[in-house]
Amino acid sequence: MQGVTFKTADEIQLMRESGRLLTQVFDYIDSWIEPGVSTLEINDKVHNFIVDELKARPASLGQYGYQFVLNSSVNEVVCHGVPSKSQILKSSDIVNIDITLEKNGFISDSSKMYVMPDALLPAKKLVATTYQAMWAGIKMVKPGAKLGDIGAAVQQVAEKAGYTVVREYCGHGIGREMHEAPNILHYGKANTGMTLKPGMTFTIEPMINQGSAKIKTKKDGWTVVTRDKKLSAQWEHTVLVTDDGVEVLTLRAEEA
Repeated sequence: MQGVTFKTADEIQLMRESGRLLTQVFDYIDSWIEPGVSTLEINDKVHNFIVDELKARPASLGQYGYQFVLNSSVNEVVCHGVPSKSQILKSSDIVNIDITLEKNGFISDSSKMYVMPDALLPAKKLVATTYQAMWAGIKMVKPGAKLGDIGAAVQQVAEKAGYTVVREYCGHGIGREMHEAPNILHYGKANTGMTLKPGMTFTIEPMINQGSAKIKTKKDGWTVVTRDKKLSAQWEHTVLVTDDGVEVLTLRAEEA
């Protein structure tokens, strides 16, 4: 368990509050995201909402030199899409909005896929399967389970549907720092790896590709895309290992 920070009861309460606020950000986005909106407009509205309405800190802003409060990953973008004034959502797009929020010293991290109204059926299927894969991983979380159980469950759902799992990026421990131990792989073998114990908090955030798992980073140093230009999807939640199972700290109202 080297490097893993186990959260106290008081710290868990603060993690819950951070997660609750982050769900409100997605509720806010739900009310107005649509074709014709630029990804920079999404970024700026979310920035103002987190700071002015929630009195919280957008944790991604300034992290590793990043100049925005969220990642907006459209279509073939796997992750770390950079908001842009010139990138306007089209009616056929799918887009992942990935947001981190810090309140009272603790960070929550979540992402959601938004499917525009004219997205084609294969895009919708990829988004739905990726969501199922994330939840398959989450359902493995309980004291005594192994990290490999999570990855194996995610991988099985993705590959059964004919998709591939991106291996270069993974989930991670989270708390006072955005990235803590352990790493949470989205592939692997059941009953292998670290044993889960109560008080652990981490993200599960599979990135699933329609075609090949191969990716590349664009010249901006951030945007990661599929090499074959086929679609990619991602969902993410922050979870807590409880005494008898799992609590999703970023659970949204439509999921409850």
